[in-house]
Amino acid sequence: MNACIQVKQLLPAWETFRSTTDIGPIRDDAHYQRMEAVLAALLDETGGKENHPAMGLVDIVGDLIEDYESERYPVSEATGVTGVKALKFLMEQHGLKQGDLPEIGSQGVVSEILSGKRDFNIRQVRTLAQRFSVSPATFV
Repeated sequence: MNACIQVKQLLPAWETFRSTTDIGPIRDDAHYQRMEAVLAALLDETGGKENHPAMGLVDIVGDLIEDYESERYPVSEATGVTGVKALKFLMEQHGLKQGDLPEIGSQGVVSEILSGKRDFNIRQVRTLAQRFSVSPATFV
C-alpha cells in the first residue's frame, strides 16, 4: 500500500462509500441497529471464509459496533461479570465445547481457565476478543 495517500482523491471515494453504506462511528441506537444488520449481511456474504474480500469490512463494522457497545453498555466490575463468566456465556451462545477453542490452548488449558485455576494470558484475551468480536476487556 502506498503510504502517501492522495487525500483529495480519497475524499470523494470516502464520501460515496459513507453515504451509500452509512458505515462510520455509531451515533445512536438506530444507527447501531443498522450496523448490526450490515454486519449480519456481511457475515452471510463471507460465509466465515477468512480470505473473503469482505472480511476487512466485517472487521471494521465489528470494531465500530464494539466501540459503541463498550461506550454505551460498559461492563462494570459491579455487575459481577468476569472473563470466565463471559467466556462461558459466549461458549453457550455459540454452542461451543472446551475442545472447540484450540486457539487458546488444549482442552485441559480451557478447563483450567473455566474452573478458575488459570488466568487468561494476553494472547488468549486478544484471540477470544477477535473470535467473538467483543472488547478484550470482556475477558479481563
